[in-house]
Amino acid sequence: MEKPYILHMLTTEKNLSPFDVNMAQDAGWQVTMPYLQVEEGEVQGLIQDAIFSRGPKGVKRTAAFIGGRDPEAAMKMLGIARTSMVPPFEISVLADPSGAFTTAAAMVAAAERELKDKFDTTLSGRKVLILAGTGPVGQIAAVLCAKAGCDVSILGRQQEKSERIAKLCNEFFGQSQTRIKGLGNDKLPELLPEAEVIFATGAAGIQLLTAEQVAAATKLMVAADVNAVPPPGIAGIDPQADGAPIEDSPSGAVGIGALAIGNVKYQTHARLLGQMRETEKPVYLAFDEAFATAREIVQAERG
Repeated sequence: MEKPYILHMLTTEKNLSPFDVNMAQDAGWQVTMPYLQVEEGEVQGLIQDAIFSRGPKGVKRTAAFIGGRDPEAAMKMLGIARTSMVPPFEISVLADPSGAFTTAAAMVAAAERELKDKFDTTLSGRKVLILAGTGPVGQIAAVLCAKAGCDVSILGRQQEKSERIAKLCNEFFGQSQTRIKGLGNDKLPELLPEAEVIFATGAAGIQLLTAEQVAAATKLMVAADVNAVPPPGIAGIDPQADGAPIEDSPSGAVGIGALAIGNVKYQTHARLLGQMRETEKPVYLAFDEAFATAREIVQAERG
């Protein structure tokens, strides 16, 4: 009798995300075992209990998922998990806290596609604003854009927090290879005329960019909004928009809505979970791998 596919799901929170459980089951993981309120110091023990109990063949049907809400904690736990392996007792691990890695990857990949299709350009060199960018999705979107060669600014209500998050992105996620800036929302009026790509990554039901502000972004090419709850995070972007022109944009900018982003995010998440189940060699997956996968998906959709 073949051993079942077991996914050990670690979270720093008191509950495991039902979304993540559904995704894992749909990807073919037969057992999804939750571990709640996990601390960094517990990761090694949990991983080694998982790898040593099934034998070299059983570990090929075993993997771990790291959730929670904190990208920094998730990446640290992923690093601990990786160094806890004892080959040939080694399993795959995917980190995607709050779905932030796959959501950010989907959003940036979709924007990159629109830049190429509609404006015959790339991410490299683009001036990017990330509104409400201090949250998990904003942080990772900033890092992905910066690593792709963009000039990135994270905006938030508190400049001090934006600066702190920008420093985290540069030093930890970007490994001191990025130059993301952290600014207060009061800087938005002076930044809009030069902005070429804008991402709204705020809470549901809060508008971050009005129609008047869209009109002030005279060089804008692409804007994307992860908010599906009215009002839109960026005026003029319908949740289902997938490269549709934005009303009131003087530059002919196009918009990408939450549902279009969500479609790519879903496929990316599913493919990463499936990759862990199908691979012969263990893989360690985070935002870089999610971005590479999302890029493949959006390119295939447009042919």
